[in-house]
Amino acid sequence: MIPEKVEKLLLKVQKPGRYVGGELGAVIKDKQDVDVRFAFCFPDIYEIGMSHLGIKILYSLFNEKPYIWCERVFAPWMDMEEQMRAHDIPLYALESGDPLTEFDFIGFTLQYELSYSNILNMLDLGGIPLLSKDRHDLKHIVVAGGPCACNPEPITDFIDIFFLGDGEEVDLEVMELYRTCKKEGKSREEFLRLAAQIKGVYVPSLYDVSYHDDGTIAAVTPHDDAPAVIEKRVMMDMDNCYYPDNFVVPNIEIVHDRAVEEIFRGCIRGCRFCQAGFLYRPVREKSVECISKQCHALCRNTGYDEVSLSSLSSSDYTQVVPMLRELNSWAKPEHVSLSLPSLRVDGFSDDILNEIKTVRKSGLTFAPEAGSQRLRDAINKNVFEDELMNTCRVAFEGGYTTVL
Repeated sequence: MIPEKVEKLLLKVQKPGRYVGGELGAVIKDKQDVDVRFAFCFPDIYEIGMSHLGIKILYSLFNEKPYIWCERVFAPWMDMEEQMRAHDIPLYALESGDPLTEFDFIGFTLQYELSYSNILNMLDLGGIPLLSKDRHDLKHIVVAGGPCACNPEPITDFIDIFFLGDGEEVDLEVMELYRTCKKEGKSREEFLRLAAQIKGVYVPSLYDVSYHDDGTIAAVTPHDDAPAVIEKRVMMDMDNCYYPDNFVVPNIEIVHDRAVEEIFRGCIRGCRFCQAGFLYRPVREKSVECISKQCHALCRNTGYDEVSLSSLSSSDYTQVVPMLRELNSWAKPEHVSLSLPSLRVDGFSDDILNEIKTVRKSGLTFAPEAGSQRLRDAINKNVFEDELMNTCRVAFEGGYTTVL
């Protein structure tokens, strides 16, 4: 329930639907019945954050635990921020309408470096001290994960805990620990020292950093028994890795307004510029049966009639054609269309084309990767001009008139 003061401001902002909550699939709990409250903050506007698969997975995972209530918080657009500051309204969660100061954890996903200033702005709007050294007692633990956590140093002054790697297990382990520490009356410092012993957890306050004269790092020295090397967490069994059977369905149009199924993690390529291709190694695939079951459940529960099969390079899934045929066994009679983003020109074929256009044609986007073969070779893109031409031919012969 949004704060009463907010209701009076909604006619003054461009898209009120960003700030009201109440969507189909949103989880509402009695805050008296939970031990841990987690504010999942996406440092961008609602339409971007609601399109992100990570928040969908972790939101459902956390809320399946009866003692955790995970709520969503998004960065307001400039018009709403102006109204919030003018009327002294703190940044609040969509499910309860409570300000960030009411939460045990304030969690951010680090998807891109340009969002770092939004993180600080959201903390400021929520009334949370920016610097971790200024936050005391066992509350307001600011945590962060995601791809940019692989280089956390630029924002270590503001974050209490970084999660490295896949978050499905490590996040819950830290919250279980927090719940125990809260019951036992432990201090913030005791909790952070214990959390640092969990694989995949980096607690910046437990490390001293020294610098060379030119400003580069000379040494990072752990203390209080913190590990010298921190290993990322990796979920190897994707069939048994948690995946939600329901998403929060937005009330307004978002960037990727469809059901999303993750078909594998990692990438077989070694493009030299690509952080994700190295960060998410090794490659881990879901089985065709698991993908079909999860897609069908999502469509039934959300009402979406389009499924996006998500990965870093979807046409590299080793069973891509059998997968599409299995999905179409129920998608075609139920009028659900399939889309394969991240298509590679050297992995596209007539069989793939015929399967994805069964219900209705989705767009086809291919990347030539660079303007010349020399540049493609330099960045380790194994794409050749004849493959580009052949892929376009397949698309045009399959009935497409435009290829991007």
